[in-house]
Amino acid sequence: MIKLRRFLSYATLIFLVLLCLFPFFVLLMNATRAHAEVLRGFSFFPGASMVNNFRNVIENPNMPVIRATINSFILAIGTVLMVLYFSTLTAFGIHAYNFKLKKFAFVFILLIMMLPVQLSALGFIRLVETMNLRNSFIPFIIPAAASPVTFFFMIQYMKSTLSVEIIEAARIDGSNEFMTFNRIVLPLMKPALAVQAIFTFVGTWNSFFMPALLLDDPDMHTLPILISRLRGADFLNFDLGQVYMLIGLSILPVVVVYLILSKYIVAGVSLGGVKG
Repeated sequence: MIKLRRFLSYATLIFLVLLCLFPFFVLLMNATRAHAEVLRGFSFFPGASMVNNFRNVIENPNMPVIRATINSFILAIGTVLMVLYFSTLTAFGIHAYNFKLKKFAFVFILLIMMLPVQLSALGFIRLVETMNLRNSFIPFIIPAAASPVTFFFMIQYMKSTLSVEIIEAARIDGSNEFMTFNRIVLPLMKPALAVQAIFTFVGTWNSFFMPALLLDDPDMHTLPILISRLRGADFLNFDLGQVYMLIGLSILPVVVVYLILSKYIVAGVSLGGVKG
């Protein structure tokens, strides 16, 4: 009976893994096929047009893929750095200090988290235009310092792993607040930072709504905007092979970032299990 349950558990897990990986398999197969082959339907076997699709995407004069990739990296990395440092710093301030209106500040930040981006989009666009920051990455990177979602995740993690006694011991040893945060708190927060780095990177990398509204200059376009342009091309210039290849190229950095940071997530889960 135990062996049967174990077999069913593993079979279910394998099925769910294959189900999750199947869209990536379809993407990979279609990226190797020509437009006419993709139109004929799905095939489990790769085509012979992978190099041709890659060359057409890279050499397309109307689709600056390399420039768009660089723009996406600048936007994603800048946003990740701002989100991780300042949202963690905010969580540290509320977790480590007792002050008036502490509960109000916590609730206020959570209320901001409930507001959808679309609700404030019009006012934000007018503010950006007033400050002459259209076609700039500044309106995306600087406001990222205030991330309620990351703040909530970090403060919950601090409550379970960061003892106030450690902070007090650092103060007794003569460490100032920023030194304590940079040299003691941040290293202890590596698993949480890795999780939020992945979420923030993926969210920023795939962001389309606000960049499409504020980045009119083709030299400032990111990969999601480029993909939308390629999909919106006229019938004569529309090539599904190029579309799938471009989507595959845009997913690759996300996979690399996840593989690099996944070890910290596993380490954090293992540490939490040992403490429990």
